[in-house]
Amino acid sequence: MQFSVYQESHLGGRKVNQDRMGYSFTRDALLLVLADGMGGHLRGEVAASIALQTISTLFQQQAMPYVKKPERFLEEAFMAAHQEIHRYKALHNLPETPRTTVVACLIQHNIAVWAHCGDSRLYWMRGGQVLARTRDHSHVENLIAKGLVPPSERATHPDRNKLYNCLGATSLPKVELSRRASMLPGDVMLLCSDGLWSVLGDADLAQRLVTQTVVRAVPEMLTAAVAMAGPSADNTTALAIMWQGHSVADGAPTTAADMSSIISTELLPEDQVNTTISRGALEAAPGPVDAFDDDEIERAIAEIRGAIEKSSQLLTRKD
Repeated sequence: MQFSVYQESHLGGRKVNQDRMGYSFTRDALLLVLADGMGGHLRGEVAASIALQTISTLFQQQAMPYVKKPERFLEEAFMAAHQEIHRYKALHNLPETPRTTVVACLIQHNIAVWAHCGDSRLYWMRGGQVLARTRDHSHVENLIAKGLVPPSERATHPDRNKLYNCLGATSLPKVELSRRASMLPGDVMLLCSDGLWSVLGDADLAQRLVTQTVVRAVPEMLTAAVAMAGPSADNTTALAIMWQGHSVADGAPTTAADMSSIISTELLPEDQVNTTISRGALEAAPGPVDAFDDDEIERAIAEIRGAIEKSSQLLTRKD
């Protein structure tokens, strides 16, 4: 399994970066996750961090070296993250539960499956075309589906930030799963927060990612989106991979910077898991942070890990 990968986040015009992203992989499986903490609620960045930590921990426990039932894994991992966010709220006696959107993709044996809650998006692209993308769980998207609002108003409609689905709400999240997608060498998977897609259109994103490698295209897209949005720019985050399958495709990166973004897993032991989602997931992205106790968060995450380990056998034994 080979792929090129690049991830980056910009603070934008906000005081706190509530976006989180990361990936984990074994010899035969790759997990991509991006979460956008909801700024209208307390400690959205904590909810986003807990979501990444929980989903990645379950992947590390179940990918041996691949996940046997990917759709069920994504659904149960999202539910586990939702529960851990609520547990964090109870442990710290918060007046309300932190909330976050989330999108995750699991790729193994050249097949991709993804899930999302909220308006963090996934794009599947090939040859400069968008083959599929997630549909936002937002009020304006429902209006568009009913023909009451034109699609051109997605980024400008006054209700564009009203979401009906997320992790951490009082009701259980509705995890929307994709169909299985067959990946070909050169395909691109882009996960991003609304700080990116609300500024750059689908066609623009696809064109930028077909003309350059992800290590060059992603930072340019983020910089362009923040500049276009100006002082009111939202946190702007993207995680993208170019899939190579089992061999590097024609036209693969040749510069040292591009080559450093290529990951090959074929020589990894079956039981080895590599991840960028670790203790650092709870550390703030570049920029100022909210005032909360890091030691308390670390203790909460340690408890989350313990709870996940105790429950993982139940998750894996279900039919």
